[in-house]
Amino acid sequence: MNLTDYGFIPTMVPEGFDGIPARITAVHKERYELVCEFGYAFGRLKASIYYYDGTEEFPTTGDFVMINHNPGGDSQIIKTLERRSFFSRLDPIPGKGEQAVAANFDYVFIMQSLNHDFNVRRMERYVTLAWQSGAVPVIILTKADLADDRSDQIRKAQNVAPGVGVYAISAKTGYGLEALEDYLKPQKTIVFLGSSGVGKSSLVNVLAGQDIMATGDIREDDSRGRHTTTHRQLIMLPNGVMIIDTPGMRELGMWDVSNGLGEAFSDVESFLGQCRFSDCRHQTEPGCAVRAAIDSGELTTDRWESYLKLMREAMFSDDKAGYLRYKQQWGKDIAKWNRQTPHLRYARP
Repeated sequence: MNLTDYGFIPTMVPEGFDGIPARITAVHKERYELVCEFGYAFGRLKASIYYYDGTEEFPTTGDFVMINHNPGGDSQIIKTLERRSFFSRLDPIPGKGEQAVAANFDYVFIMQSLNHDFNVRRMERYVTLAWQSGAVPVIILTKADLADDRSDQIRKAQNVAPGVGVYAISAKTGYGLEALEDYLKPQKTIVFLGSSGVGKSSLVNVLAGQDIMATGDIREDDSRGRHTTTHRQLIMLPNGVMIIDTPGMRELGMWDVSNGLGEAFSDVESFLGQCRFSDCRHQTEPGCAVRAAIDSGELTTDRWESYLKLMREAMFSDDKAGYLRYKQQWGKDIAKWNRQTPHLRYARP
């Protein structure tokens, strides 16, 4: 088996390092599914490296690793190669910080359906996380066959995700799928990010041309469904495209998202350097470019508050004590600003 079909590049391997390269295709607690030049295999971590020395990142679905291959049993995973992109969440073990849940993907398909699932605030969050991951976000609006007029949702998505491709599709009818062809190239890996019931499994099945993922029933009252993915999994489609779907994506945290916020909220940050004072808090200071933009309609209050909310969440993840001090001062500033400008209101953190 040729690992380059799975996106492997020989220069990923450190010079002079022993072992053979492999890619993690699924994670089952302490056992890993692998693909390497010898085909499909299973592997376990070398304890002295991963558990005792603590010198290696624990691998996750999509990671490229080095292994000591064992044709008669589980291979030994001895190194996690450098990642070009990854998603992480809070590690369930207290004090461990973040835990990677998917790695080495090229695109993030941020999926929302054109019914009750459509949520602009959630979309902003996912776009921020996608940019921060190191991959390219793409917004996929599913179930276009259920919406007579899609223009309003498309416009809202374009407004909150400047520079991001927005596509309305229907896995049921095939509408809009041809527009995704530029992303569906061999050796490319795509992460699907979205709520249960949004149509991730249906899209995978139609792209594969066969039912390779189970689809769940959708509740009519809220358009949500059951999680049909039970473990982290990388799937190779017949056309050479790889898909990563994982049940842990709803728990993604805002870990040091400075780059992601800059990309996702470039329209907001364009005003931040234009204030009269370099230390402007964008509350009551004269010459505040942010307040002027809100007053003139160039920037909406909702957009500004979304930016602040994600900034505060990132601050909380990084420094809880600092966040609480900031929140206390923020409340005082908000109260003062609201007294001076009663026609606008900012939300408390």
